[in-house]
Amino acid sequence: MAATDIARQVGEGCRTVPLAGHVGFDSLPDQLVNKSVSQGFCFNILCVGETGLGKSTLMDTLFNTKFEGEPATHTQPGVQLRSNTYDLQESNVGLKLTIVSTVGFGDQINKEDSYKPIVEFIDAQFEAYLQEELKIRRVLHTYHDSRIHACLYFIAPTGHSLKSLDLVTMKKLDSKVNIIPIIAKSDAISKSELTKFKIKITSELVSNGVQIYQFPTDDESVAEINGTMNAHLPFAVIGSTEELKIGNKMMKARQYPWGTVQVENEAHCDFVKLREMLIRVNMEDLREQTHSRHYELYRRCKLEEMGFKDTDPDSKPFSLQETYEAKRNEFLGELQKKEEEMRQMFVQRVKEKEAELKEAEKELHEKFDRLKKLHQDEKKKLEDKKKSLDDEVNAFKQRKTAAELLQSQGSQAGGSQTLKRDKEKKNSYCFTVNSAVCCMLHDTQGPVWVSCRRPFPAQQSWASLSLIPP
Repeated sequence: MAATDIARQVGEGCRTVPLAGHVGFDSLPDQLVNKSVSQGFCFNILCVGETGLGKSTLMDTLFNTKFEGEPATHTQPGVQLRSNTYDLQESNVGLKLTIVSTVGFGDQINKEDSYKPIVEFIDAQFEAYLQEELKIRRVLHTYHDSRIHACLYFIAPTGHSLKSLDLVTMKKLDSKVNIIPIIAKSDAISKSELTKFKIKITSELVSNGVQIYQFPTDDESVAEINGTMNAHLPFAVIGSTEELKIGNKMMKARQYPWGTVQVENEAHCDFVKLREMLIRVNMEDLREQTHSRHYELYRRCKLEEMGFKDTDPDSKPFSLQETYEAKRNEFLGELQKKEEEMRQMFVQRVKEKEAELKEAEKELHEKFDRLKKLHQDEKKKLEDKKKSLDDEVNAFKQRKTAAELLQSQGSQAGGSQTLKRDKEKKNSYCFTVNSAVCCMLHDTQGPVWVSCRRPFPAQQSWASLSLIPP
């Protein structure tokens, strides 16, 4: 028998019986309270709004303390989310408060994607909680829940209408977080303008399909006050950490030249209403709505993307084991298909690579043949040139030998002629007659006059003529 059938029978056959005496399970609420108090609570607030609307001041005023933080500038290149966590203690109740502010929101010229970092941050907190839930060993009782429980959307007090940036951002966030719209610095416009502004904002939210958080009215203990407060949305608030003496009391207020605006005076602003609804009455409902509505929507969509579902195509219950087996078989089938595709692709690429290598090898062989033929031609040319040079060298050597032979023969003949000339010089005499030089040659038969020159050259030296008599 299935477990659902057993549960159905138990529910149908349940009957009420009286008790004969005190048992003690009426203390269960006290036990839950004591356990919750000992564990403490956590609450996370997201403040969305343009720079300079008093987000940090309002948080300080709401929790009656001074949170540390640096003021933001208008020079941010994009939207950044700054998260700070504080441990607060009131009486014996501890609260881990996380305040997330949007730094640089609305400061860019192009505001088209200003909402994306906010959506990504909220989804990241949901994803972290989901991953913690899906672990085999979960520690959810000690896990710090960082999911956003309330989004205070700060609206600039223009007195006219909502900006397109506000409408787009709230439309993107309404399915992910509890949006509570508030008019910041409401003392900047008159009371009549503020009333018209609230009506205008409400009509624009309805016409654009933006779903803001509605205080619950199903609990009789808070139905009346929540129903009344729903009609006051959006709240027009003022924040101030400065205390002024008004009458005999010190009160948070803002001092102007024309008068004083009291933060906790409901005739001046809706700060008290916001504090009552956000902290004192509906804080637990905001936490519950975040878990049961927004987180469950994210979890369902995420699990459906992963392939998990509650029923099969025949609308029958589908267990997690069956879902896992079906998903596993589907994954194995896809894996085998992908493996076959990869194998075929690998074979195809191997064939293509082999064809490329063969083509490259063919080109290399052709190139080698061309280079080999070119080498042979060059070698033949060099051999022919070498042979020609060898022939020229041999011819040169022959000519050189012949020239040397002729030179030797000539030198021998020249030597005999030189001896003859020397002998003739030894048989010749030169002398001067009347400033004229006369040379006489003797032979075997007697003197022979050769020549005479005059006048005697003034710059010619005859020192080399050893034949001149002293």
